[in-house]
Amino acid sequence: MFARLTRLALSLAVLAAPLAAPLAARGAEAPPIQYRERVLENGLRVLSSVDETTPNVTVQVWYGVGSKDDPEGRSGFAHLFEHMMFKTTRNMPSETLDRMTEDVGGFNNASTWDDFTNYYEVVPANHLERLLWAEAERMGSLVVDEAIFASERDVVKEELRQRVLASPYGRLFALMLPKATYQAHPYKRPGIGSIAELDAATIDDVRAFHEAYYRPDNAVLIVVGNFEPAKFDAWVDKYFAGIEKPQAPLKRVTAVEPPRTGPGVYRGYGPNVPLPAVVLTWLGAAADSPDAPALKVLDAILSSGKSSRLYNALVYEQQVAVEVMSTADLPQQPGMIALGAIMSSGESVETGEQALLAQVARLRDAPPSEAELNEAKNELTAAELRERETVDGRAFALGYAWATEGDPAAANENLAALQAVTAADVQRVAQKYLDPQRRMTITYRSEDARPEGETEAEEAPPAVEAVRYEGDIVTLAPEGEREAPPPVAEAISPTLPKPAETTLANGLRVIVARSSDLPLVSGALIVKAGAWADPEGQAGAMSMTANMLPEGTATRTAPQIAQEIEALGAVLSASAGLESSSVGVTVMSDKVAPAFAILSDVVRNPAFAAEELERQTAQALDALAVAYEDPGQLAAMTAAPVIFAGTPFGHAADGTPASLQKLTPDGLRALHGTYFRPDNAILVLTGDISPEAGFALARQAFGDWQAPSAPLPPQPQVAPQAQRKVVVIDLPGTGQAAVRLAKPAIARGSEAYYPGIVANTVLGGSYSARLNQEIRIKRGLSYGASSSLSARRTTGAFQAQAQTKNESAPEVMDLIAAELDKLGATPAPPEELKARKSVLVGAFGRAMGTAGGLGGVLGELALQGVPLDEIAVYTARVEAVTPDQVRRFAEAHLAPEDAAVIIAGDFSAFEAGLRAREPDLTVIPADQLDLDSATLRAVE
Repeated sequence: MFARLTRLALSLAVLAAPLAAPLAARGAEAPPIQYRERVLENGLRVLSSVDETTPNVTVQVWYGVGSKDDPEGRSGFAHLFEHMMFKTTRNMPSETLDRMTEDVGGFNNASTWDDFTNYYEVVPANHLERLLWAEAERMGSLVVDEAIFASERDVVKEELRQRVLASPYGRLFALMLPKATYQAHPYKRPGIGSIAELDAATIDDVRAFHEAYYRPDNAVLIVVGNFEPAKFDAWVDKYFAGIEKPQAPLKRVTAVEPPRTGPGVYRGYGPNVPLPAVVLTWLGAAADSPDAPALKVLDAILSSGKSSRLYNALVYEQQVAVEVMSTADLPQQPGMIALGAIMSSGESVETGEQALLAQVARLRDAPPSEAELNEAKNELTAAELRERETVDGRAFALGYAWATEGDPAAANENLAALQAVTAADVQRVAQKYLDPQRRMTITYRSEDARPEGETEAEEAPPAVEAVRYEGDIVTLAPEGEREAPPPVAEAISPTLPKPAETTLANGLRVIVARSSDLPLVSGALIVKAGAWADPEGQAGAMSMTANMLPEGTATRTAPQIAQEIEALGAVLSASAGLESSSVGVTVMSDKVAPAFAILSDVVRNPAFAAEELERQTAQALDALAVAYEDPGQLAAMTAAPVIFAGTPFGHAADGTPASLQKLTPDGLRALHGTYFRPDNAILVLTGDISPEAGFALARQAFGDWQAPSAPLPPQPQVAPQAQRKVVVIDLPGTGQAAVRLAKPAIARGSEAYYPGIVANTVLGGSYSARLNQEIRIKRGLSYGASSSLSARRTTGAFQAQAQTKNESAPEVMDLIAAELDKLGATPAPPEELKARKSVLVGAFGRAMGTAGGLGGVLGELALQGVPLDEIAVYTARVEAVTPDQVRRFAEAHLAPEDAAVIIAGDFSAFEAGLRAREPDLTVIPADQLDLDSATLRAVE
């Protein structure tokens, strides 16, 4: 995973949000992480923290090497190595780590940042010794050969195409932002690299890079979970102490970014850019700077939530932007501060720049209010609490502090530092860092807007001297000579939560489950009506009804709701799917009563003000304009109108450009009055709350909510027939094609449910499942291939998907179909089935380990009419599924011959190959796609 792109793109992809009345006292705090620390003679630092409440353990190894350490002319090396570390060692054949994690109910992953690369696993705690052995193998005896290098380089190229070239704003954040911000420091290079520089690399380059950085004195081992410290120490000594520390000194980046002497402008262009964007950047501070806490608070004031200054000004009041963001990127060496916006339709980047600069001037000219300051601190504290719900979240906090500040203790110390920030501190750092005369303005427009005659030269990789690697070369030992991994210890039984429930006099079903002593409570009110209730021709009506709930009530305006909820450090969300709508809040437990008062108000008393609907509609239309330029989103949105055509599910649940403009306040008010009622709703409360307290809270917030006398409209039964149809959405110039096979599936109440979810997990439910094995691991055709089975109350859907370079789309379609056929033809081998069942069981257990995850599990069971004690029998029912049940399910429900195929991409690149396979195609130019039409094509 490439982290810089993730951080910045996600911060802009989330619609920002608004302040509350000042909050007097500080209340709940994130408890410090208790940990032990020791250092081995070879320099390896070891951090450990025991948690006896979990049956799991996380094992993480963080290396002090990141994208800034990539050799000149070899950008992307640190990220490429992240991929290679999952392959072969002297004693582990390729994919062994997946067998030791996924196949026992855990998971593994890694991420590459500017300053570090971190590898992490979560497994049942009785597998700890095996994972320590495996991580020592990766550190001390990784195999770096031509075959692995070539294979993973192909996968990285597909990742680049998917996350950078196919995404409308991928080029802006991954490539242009660092390049424009830095002149001398290697932070300027894209962490994901470039295809040209990846192609220029040699195996000697790669081996030399590994030798230079993957060493014990450049790493920290972090273990958090349920284990015995004495045994753990002995295992660490046994497996890691013998890894030698190299004689050569560690290479370190010493480049210093020069101060800016004036403002600058970088003009960027890209294909499939539906709305212009602008980002302003300044050089910032390092993570260990005394200014870092104030900069984090400044960042929260600017863009954390709908009460933030950027959202209030640019999105809500002026309506010049559809999305806004800011980031205080504070890495190991001085980083950057960025503010940005994707402009609304018809607005210019110049307007955006001036609007952003006006907010910078506000911060420089006057300190923030105490209310803003308290809100920012509450939000940052609550975010820390949410991170620390999981063992891997706690380990990440320690590792990040080590990697960026050199001291894991900073993970705890920084919380106190944040609370000590004053309003004057925020103004001071704004004046120090955000000088308008030292800004870089980065504009990003469609290629169509590029002035005539302006060109962008292709940059060839810098010419670099060839590297000669003369060190040891590790190879996979012959099978009979490999060291066996340690045995698995005795399993630790999980403690399952015990949900309690009651029904209020008004018909509201209330479910409460205490799941944690961490001071967080999650609550969700689920209404049993979703997109199926959209009036004819008004796709997205229920989705918009849900989205409008936090946008004003009879007594609170939209800014007031945002101000009040965010001053509590809470997160309020609302959404609708095909079968249900929900409104949820997560809040620190000492602030639960005021948060639920707001939740009750938005659920029961929405205003549906005309001006708010107009604002939300404009934002939704601009968001659709972005989605229509992304092949993955296009294919996903087209699935429901194709496979559920002619039924209440057969339209785009979030609406279309035409349908959204038909929505009216009165229409949404009528939908709300019909379906949002206590006898059609479920309230789920989880986290640091007892059943008694939860029931009392429900009565306080919702006890006087009256059910209408009119009966509820019945939910329609949806039973579409699977039909073969091949639809191509032509998106010229896009960097990849999205390939999706889809068909209707089973209802949740079907006796085939458990065979179905096991079959899907065998096929595409994890990294090691068949689709990803064939398409990514064996052929390097995609960054990831997967499948999903959504079993709803009345019917479900099955989808299998992958993104690939455009010319490979027909091949990927064939590979998906072949795996569907194979699953229905031959029973899965017992060992494979056992491993894939473990994936399901492990994921289910981890979901119940957080307040929000447990609430989601219980809410889905209640919505679908399944008894809540299903959580106690889930594992046994998964384990009881037989190989032949899986085969029969695949044969009956997953046969590819009647599956719909949807491909969104540059048709010119794969037309010949696809027509040879599927002569009966429906080809629709993206600009003529009409998801409201039975033909999917706009009338010309």
